[in-house]
Amino acid sequence: MTPGPCHSSHRVLVVGGVGDIGAAIVRAFLEAGSDVVATGVDATALTGTSLQPHKRLRLATLDVTSDAQVAEFVSGLGTLHTLVNCAGILARFKEFDVATFQRVLDVNLTGTFRLCNACKPLLAVQGGCIVNIASMNAFVALPAIPAYCASKGGVVMLTKSLALAWAADGVRVNAVAPGYVETAINAEGRQDLSHYERIRSRIPQGRWAQPDDIAGSVVFLASKSAHYITGTVLAVDGGFLAG
Repeated sequence: MTPGPCHSSHRVLVVGGVGDIGAAIVRAFLEAGSDVVATGVDATALTGTSLQPHKRLRLATLDVTSDAQVAEFVSGLGTLHTLVNCAGILARFKEFDVATFQRVLDVNLTGTFRLCNACKPLLAVQGGCIVNIASMNAFVALPAIPAYCASKGGVVMLTKSLALAWAADGVRVNAVAPGYVETAINAEGRQDLSHYERIRSRIPQGRWAQPDDIAGSVVFLASKSAHYITGTVLAVDGGFLAG
């Protein structure tokens, strides 16, 4: 069985790990004792991250829409126990443009598949796992982001399909579906106070999440405690979907 978090030999790749939720996930794995590689789309993303230097952390650039970059990057990884797919974009009000729609899907959905497929052989050697970051918008849509909603719905079903396909190879595939989290990706939307308050009032715990609220569930799904969990989408939403 793959070494779990808190084991010094547990190696994690967090794609999109320099972003807000990604950085929280990276910090949680570092605190659990894992070695972590975290990626951003370019050098600007890396320099803008909130992550601090750490002896068990390596930052790297990776464009998840490039087959060639993904193949080259994964070929240099060596050992891998856990893949976390956290790269994502949205374009509020602009996703009705076909080119923009396709770009969002290419990053959020096809990019997730590219990394899953490329990393699967490494994970199979270790009996490893994948944790994809979906969204509550896979289940509850918003009108201004049709591509984002569609892409995250796709991530949910991709997760389930790959869990079935790769169970015999010893690779678990799960997803976390965060609720509404205060991040840079939705900062523009949160300027609409009626939108922000409408969502806040719908959350039983009475607040939007912070990135750190999401990270623990990812570490759990990568741990030995979750060894019999695959094909599951774990909602981390403050109770949003309960009512």
